[in-house]
Parts: sequence; C-alpha cells; structure tokens
Amino acid sequence: MIPQASQDGQDPEEEVEEIKKAVAQAAALTRQLLAFSRRQTLKPRVFDLNEAVRRMSGLLRRTLGEEIEFVCRLRSGIGEVEADPGQIEQVVLNLSVNARDAMLGGGLLVVETAAVQLDEDFVAAHPGARAGPHVLLKVQDSGCGMDEKTKERLFEPFFTTKAFGVGTGLGLSTVYGIVKQSGGSIWVESEIGKGSTFKVYLPRVEKAVDWPMPDAAREGETKAGTEAVLVLEDEPSVRRLVSRVLRQHGYQVTVAASPREALALAEEQLFDLLLTDVVLPEMSGLDVAARLVQSQPDCARLFMSGYSRAAVSADGELREGELLDKPFTPELLARRVRDALDRAQRPAARTVQTDSLSVGS
Repeated sequence: MIPQASQDGQDPEEEVEEIKKAVAQAAALTRQLLAFSRRQTLKPRVFDLNEAVRRMSGLLRRTLGEEIEFVCRLRSGIGEVEADPGQIEQVVLNLSVNARDAMLGGGLLVVETAAVQLDEDFVAAHPGARAGPHVLLKVQDSGCGMDEKTKERLFEPFFTTKAFGVGTGLGLSTVYGIVKQSGGSIWVESEIGKGSTFKVYLPRVEKAVDWPMPDAAREGETKAGTEAVLVLEDEPSVRRLVSRVLRQHGYQVTVAASPREALALAEEQLFDLLLTDVVLPEMSGLDVAARLVQSQPDCARLFMSGYSRAAVSADGELREGELLDKPFTPELLARRVRDALDRAQRPAARTVQTDSLSVGS
C-alpha cells in the first residue's frame, strides 16, 4: 500500500517516525513508575538474549539517528537467561536512549553480549552481585561521560542532568528496578569526556528456551483491512500515531479524545473494532467497551496500556489477547488490530463513511 501525503504536506513516513518518538515519551512515565514501584507484573521466560537484541537492532538504529554509529557485537554460545523479554528489551532501549542523549554531536554506541563467570572477588567489590555464570549485556558510548557525584545518584528516581522538561529522571531507575527484579545486577563505568559503559549481568540458566523469537518472514507480514475502527485515546501524540498507521493499512478510522466523545460517535455509526486506552478521564476503557457492546454486540475490542495485565484487570474483565502493551511499534499495532478483528469471526466489514465524524488525526 502506498502511503498518502498528509494534509500538511509532510511525508507520512517521517511523520510516523516523529509520532513513534512521541509515543515512547508518552508511555515511558507510566511504565517507569510501575517498574520502579515494582507494581509491574513480570512474565519470566527462558530466552536467548542475543536474539532479543538482534530483533531490536532495527528499532535501535532508527531511534539513535544518523549521527550515531551503532555497532552490535553478539558473541555466540552465551547461554539463556530467565526474565521478562519485554522488560529486558526496555532495558536495552532505555540504556541506548540514555547513551544517545550523551552524544549530542554524534558518536559511537556499542551493544555487546558475552558469557561471563562472576567470582567471589567480583562479588566482594560489587555489593549486590551474585557469584556464578551470567550473561553480560554491555552498552558503551563515546559521549560526554559522568563525574563521580553523578554516578553515585545515577539510579535514583527523578534524578536527571537534562534540562527541565527534557527527561523525567526515571529511565535509569527503571532499568535498575527491572534488572534487580530479574535477579541481576548493573554497574556503570564512566569518566568526563571518555564516555560511559553500562554492564548488566543476568544469571545464566540451564533450561530450554520457552520464548522463541517470531519468524522474521511471518513478523513482516501485516495484513491490511477495510473495517471501521473507533480509536479512543486521550494522549494526542498516541492518537495521531494509531490513526495514521491504521489508515495506511486501509482501515476506516474514527478517533475520539474522551469516553463521552467515543460513546456519542457509537450512537451514530457502527464499528467493527474499539481500540481504546485503559486509563482515561471520566471512565476507564473497559467501562466504555462494556457500554458500547450493549448497542453494538458484534464490535471487537482491543485495549492499550502501559500498566500490567494484573493492574488493568482489576478494573474489569480482560480476556486473553485483548491487551496491547505500550509502547508499541506500528508493525505490532497493525498486527494486533488484525488479530483482534480475525478473532471476532464476523462477516465482511461494513462499509461506513467516517470522514464527517472523524476528529483530530
């Protein structure tokens, strides 16, 4: 499908890239607060860290930008780790973004893995570490570096050296919380003007992999559709991303910024899918879905949230496959929307004109 130019003339691909960055920023605070407070429910799986990093390499290259050289060194035979794959990916992303921000004029970022054996001497010099076989994740940058005072406070929540409004000060404290919850440890080496190196040690396990990576060809296949989708999201940047991606995949998209607006739109037309955030003003996305299904029982539903499944389910019934974790990529969004519609197993989509009812985008 060939993307159409937006009304302001901006290239759709460039616009999506901009909105993707905004989505990550919008979802980051919620995820980070949950991780730091340990309210986030982890889903440990046995997986190959190399494969997880390799799968993220494309996203990392786009996130870092053209001014930063990205090198990935993945040593073979490092063994498996047992942790929440999504949370470990968040660690890699947060460390990479932190490194990017330390290299404002460009530089070199190296992500490396290796198998290591931590001995008693290492444990004595690094309180909190555990002796034994580990998998090392190293993120090294050629940025501005840090002094000793900054390193001492680096993992404190809300501590940041960035300008006001640029960072939340939760990125590295989130990394710290995830690593500790995963049974690992994290250490940093840095000097002013000589860059920084973050080393994450995750215990190596002797178990069979139970979280295989998606087949590359299958992951790249995202079926389009023509169904009518109602998108309910109060964050403008997320709303723009979702509507843009779904329209590029052929869907008829109507957007709403509040539960009241969404329910009013549902009184005027039929929808094949409700795609809604969970935490909203006035009422939750689950409550909106419950009201909408009374008048449109055939409407499928898919929820977006930065909260854990356990926290979301506390507000109402949430069936398997109905939660899309924030932040998400456009590819994952399109695939999950298609899956939700296919699961509904309804007749062909209704053709509905939505232009006159759409708001924002």
